Amino acid sequence: MPPPEPIKLSDDPRPTLGPDTFVSTMKAGERYQAIAEGGGWSSVPSEITRLKTGDDGPAIVALRRRLALTGDLPQQEASGSQFDDALRAGIRRFQARHGLEETGLVGPRTLVHLNISASQRVRQLQASATRLMGSKFAFGDRYVAVNIPSAAVEAVDRGVVARRYVAVIGRRERASPQVETRITSVNFNPTWTAPVSIIKKDIIPHVRKDPAYLAKMRIRLFDAQGQEVDPNTIDWSTNQAANYTVRQDAGADNSLGEIRIDMPNRHAVYMHDTPSKRLFARSMRAQSSGCVRVSGVKDLAAWLLETSPGPAGQGWSGIDIETAIAGGRRVDAKLSKPVPVAWVYMTGYGMADGSVHFRDDVYGLDEPPPLPEPKPAAIAAARAADPVVTSSITPARR
Repeated sequence: MPPPEPIKLSDDPRPTLGPDTFVSTMKAGERYQAIAEGGGWSSVPSEITRLKTGDDGPAIVALRRRLALTGDLPQQEASGSQFDDALRAGIRRFQARHGLEETGLVGPRTLVHLNISASQRVRQLQASATRLMGSKFAFGDRYVAVNIPSAAVEAVDRGVVARRYVAVIGRRERASPQVETRITSVNFNPTWTAPVSIIKKDIIPHVRKDPAYLAKMRIRLFDAQGQEVDPNTIDWSTNQAANYTVRQDAGADNSLGEIRIDMPNRHAVYMHDTPSKRLFARSMRAQSSGCVRVSGVKDLAAWLLETSPGPAGQGWSGIDIETAIAGGRRVDAKLSKPVPVAWVYMTGYGMADGSVHFRDDVYGLDEPPPLPEPKPAAIAAARAADPVVTSSITPARR
């Protein structure tokens, strides 16, 4: 049974990340700050999720006011209790700005986003702008951008999104990092060398449960001299295997799939294919160990390599890529000109046209860290210094 189709992404040609994103996000923060200081917006009642075109009711009145406040509905449409085509178009605009399925109806996820407070939206915009501050990313005519909270990859050509792909990002405990570097090559039929963290957290526990796991996954062990080691000589009740190179052979079932996009960086992360195609159909896609898996990665590889020498001396075609993969051996295709790539973390961002977009804070980076609990010795010293003022000191609570 084939995997389900990847979730549909927006076809908006405007890139999420561009040279003007920082300034646009700062301006968006000022606008939303003004809304927050003006009292924000009222909650939309949950009964709106049961309404559709042609319906009438007070929940629709609240929805119209809410959408008009953030520009999703024209001011002349801000009043009324009828669920009409204009309201449905406004809902779609709101859903597009929040990375939601553009149904024109208010489902549970849309309702959640409608009722997030203006002050929280301000925090998202300010936090995102802070993360962009000081960026030295070298925007060129062609670049690749990954907004981690969007779980999407954009290939940008002369300021327009030429390709947009569904992605799978790192799960919270193995978060995808923020990176600015360059894509230098594309590897066809890559092997996968497991990092020590994954050997300890994943591979060793798998082998303890199933001694045949390594053979099933075509994983081999090598010593420091590159000599293959018999897994039966390893004590799997310990972390001894972490002292060896643990490598998975190339193939469609390899953890990297059939393609790896090489982008040297200190985090040792990259973009790649995956045998787990079903994950691309999920709305929440934080499932990897830190790297970014790309749906349609062959198409992205062709875009990256279209001006690089291929097997026939010209740019790589789709047929060239399929032929290289079918050959079964590793092929490293070097880009004639490296392509800048940035992985950013923007839960709120503005665009040059004034539109403001929001995404879920998948890693919880927008909230300030909790204040440290005061140590008993510090509390005692404070009380001794001023017993009247400090007699009620208690650990900070948030």
